[in-house]
Amino acid sequence: MHSHLIFHNPPALSHEVVVETLERALEDRVHEPEAADVMVGTALYDDDREFVEYWCMQVGTRAVSGSPLLGLAGLCLGHTARRFGQLSDEALALARALSARAEMNPADVDGRALDGLDDVRSFLRLRPA
Repeated sequence: MHSHLIFHNPPALSHEVVVETLERALEDRVHEPEAADVMVGTALYDDDREFVEYWCMQVGTRAVSGSPLLGLAGLCLGHTARRFGQLSDEALALARALSARAEMNPADVDGRALDGLDDVRSFLRLRPA
């Protein structure tokens, strides 16, 4: 029996909805799945780089160890680098930090942070640190 996975890119939502959803998930982990969709849609489709970076950084610094949102924040920074061709120094430092944490302990930060840093390096033409 074959099971088919459906890949789905969530849409960008209003900044108000993004803020409410991410804040709710940072306070109560039960809301993490919804927050994950919101983060991906924002990283892929929102045209305000500073807003996208800010919320990747909020999630990447405030989510608790083991939260899937940590690895996703790193991955979304990679999407941001690809789309805009730049990241702030702080966002770049966070992408590196999340990737390092994922290498040291995948139960802390999942491997998507590693993929995100690979994208950052590729699209910003950075050498490995």
